[in-house]
Amino acid sequence: MPQEISVSYQAIKSKVYRLIDSLVVGEKNEAEVQESIRRWWALIHPADRPIAEKYLLMVLARSASALDSIGDALLSVGGSESAQITHTQVVSKRLRVLERVVKESGIRQAI
Repeated sequence: MPQEISVSYQAIKSKVYRLIDSLVVGEKNEAEVQESIRRWWALIHPADRPIAEKYLLMVLARSASALDSIGDALLSVGGSESAQITHTQVVSKRLRVLERVVKESGIRQAI
């Protein structure tokens, strides 16, 4: 019997934040986080995936916005030049990840 996965906004936000935290504290690396998301996505019933995708993209966009705000605040209080380069690299990588999520979700819906 397949496991039932909640697709509420709160449940998805909690999942994403737990994964972010595990990456920040070093419990998981990027590949492990990606695998965790793949396994989680496979457990979501196909009929629930459109709403899960909507909530997931909302959480990712808001998380990206929060990270941008933190980076901007750091730079405005006199962050070093290396911090600015790092912030730019993070923003660039985050945009690539979001583009990949959107691209892959489009492929999944076509199947």
